[in-house]
Amino acid sequence: MIKLSELPKYIEVIKYLNEKEIDIEGISYDSGRVKEGDLFVCIKGYKTDGHRYIPQAIENGAKAIIVEDIQDIFEIPQIQVKDSRKALSALSAIFYDYPSKDMKVIGITGTNGKTSTSFLANSILENHRLKTGLIGTIMVKYGDYLNPSILTTPESLDLQKYFYQMKKENVSHAIMEVSSSALELSRVADVDYDIVAFNNISREHIDVHGSFDEYFKVKSSLIKNVKENGWAVLNLDCPYSSSLINKTKGNVLTYGIKDKNGDLSIRDLDLSTGRGKFTVELSKSLIVGKTEYKPQNFRIELGVPGYHSIYNSLVAISIGLLCEVPISTIQEALSSFTGVERRFQFIYDEDFKIVDDHFANVGNIDVTMETLSLMDYSNIHLVYAIRGNRGVITNSENAETIAKWAKKLGIKGIIATKSISHVMEKDRVSNDEVRVFKEIMDREGITVYLYNELPHAIDHALTNVSSGDIILLAGCQGMDYGAQIALEALYKLRPDLNKEKLLGPLKNRIAGIA
Repeated sequence: MIKLSELPKYIEVIKYLNEKEIDIEGISYDSGRVKEGDLFVCIKGYKTDGHRYIPQAIENGAKAIIVEDIQDIFEIPQIQVKDSRKALSALSAIFYDYPSKDMKVIGITGTNGKTSTSFLANSILENHRLKTGLIGTIMVKYGDYLNPSILTTPESLDLQKYFYQMKKENVSHAIMEVSSSALELSRVADVDYDIVAFNNISREHIDVHGSFDEYFKVKSSLIKNVKENGWAVLNLDCPYSSSLINKTKGNVLTYGIKDKNGDLSIRDLDLSTGRGKFTVELSKSLIVGKTEYKPQNFRIELGVPGYHSIYNSLVAISIGLLCEVPISTIQEALSSFTGVERRFQFIYDEDFKIVDDHFANVGNIDVTMETLSLMDYSNIHLVYAIRGNRGVITNSENAETIAKWAKKLGIKGIIATKSISHVMEKDRVSNDEVRVFKEIMDREGITVYLYNELPHAIDHALTNVSSGDIILLAGCQGMDYGAQIALEALYKLRPDLNKEKLLGPLKNRIAGIA
C-alpha cells in the first residue's frame, strides 16, 4: 500500500487536481480489472486510449487516476504526468517493493533467438539446482506456476507482480525475453538487470518503430543502460551487437562463430545430423564472484537442432558462466535439452520429417533454411502461414527471403495459408499482405497453393510427402496449431502408427492446443 500524496516523490508530476489523502490499495491500467481502492493509470495505446475508460474505472472503485490529459469533468483526484507508461512502470516497482533487486535478472534481446536462448539458459541454471523464473513469448513460469504468455514482455505492472511472486517463491534467477516494444513502451524501465544479451538484429517491426535505425536504437538501450557491475553479452558476428562493446556501462563478454576474437569462440563444428557438435574456446580468464574460469577448451554436443542453436547456446553458455555454473553442468544441460516448441522442432522424424518453426522474419527464415541446406533430404514441402497484421513491408521482405531460399533448395511450389479460423483478429491476414506475397512468388516463378484454412494447407503437404522428404510448418500465430493438426491428420492417414509416440510432441505444449 502507498499513499497518493507520496507519488510525486517517485514520478514527475505536471499537475495535481482534486488533491486528497488516499491509501492506494492497488494499481490497474485495465478499467475492467479495477478493484475498490485502486489507482487507475490511463495508457495511450496504438489502438485505444485509456482516458476513454475513466468512467468504467471509477464505477469499479478507482479512487484516483494518473492521466496525461486532465479530465475536468471528474471530481476524482487526478495526477497529470508527461508519460503515463513511465509512471506505471515506476509506480509498479514501488508498489511491489522493487522485487527484481532481490534476484539475479537476465534480459535477452535481439530479433531472433530470444525464446530458445532463454530456455537453454534456464536449463543450465536449473541443472545447477538454482530456483529459476522464466518470462517470454511462450510462457511465464516459476515454481508450480505456468501460464501461456500474451505478450513477449508483459506490461510493467504485470511484470513487477511476476517478480514479486517469484520473490515469494524464493526464485534466485529470473530469465526474460525483452522485446523492442517493451523497451520503447517503458515496460522494463524499472527492472534491475544483472546480465543482458543482444543476440542479433534484422529488419522486423519496422512498421511499428518507423525505421531500422530507430529499431536498433530501441534494442540497444537494454545494453547501454545496464548497471556498472552488470554484464553485457555481445555477438561479434553481428556488427550491430559488436558496435555496443564500448557503449555500455557494464562489463562485456563477447562470443562468435565466424569471428574467432571473442572471449568465447568455436572450432571443429559438425552439423551433419542437424544437431551441432563443437569445441568452445574460452580465450581468457573469467572471474565471476568467487569463481574463476581459466582459459580452456571444452566440448559441447547440442540436443537441439539448427545452426542458429549454436549461437543461442553460446549466449546460454555465457549466462551460465556469469552465474558461476560449472562447465560440466553446462555441458550436461545442453546435451539433454531437446528444444523449445515451435523453434525448429522435430515433431515427426521417421520415414520423413516434420519440422515446426516460428519463421517470423528475415533472420529467422535465413537460419532455418540454412540449417535445412546442411541436412540430407529428398524434397522440402514448405507450408507457410502468411504473417497477419504485420504490414506490406514485413511480408514483402519475408517473401523475398523465402523466394531466395526456395530457388537454392529446389522448392518449386509453396503451400501458403491465411489460417482464417486459427488466428485472432489482431493476426488476421489482409488482402494486401496476400497480394504482395503472391506478386513476389509469381515474379520468381514459384507456384503458390493458397488456402484460406490451415488444415487444408497441411493436408496438401501430407498427401504429397514421400520417404526422405521434409515438411516444414513455417509461420507465427497462423501456424501455432500446425503441429496438432499435422500429427492428428497423419494418424488418420496412417492408423498403424503408435498414437502415443506420434502425439508425444503435443504433450505439455502451450502454443495452439485446442
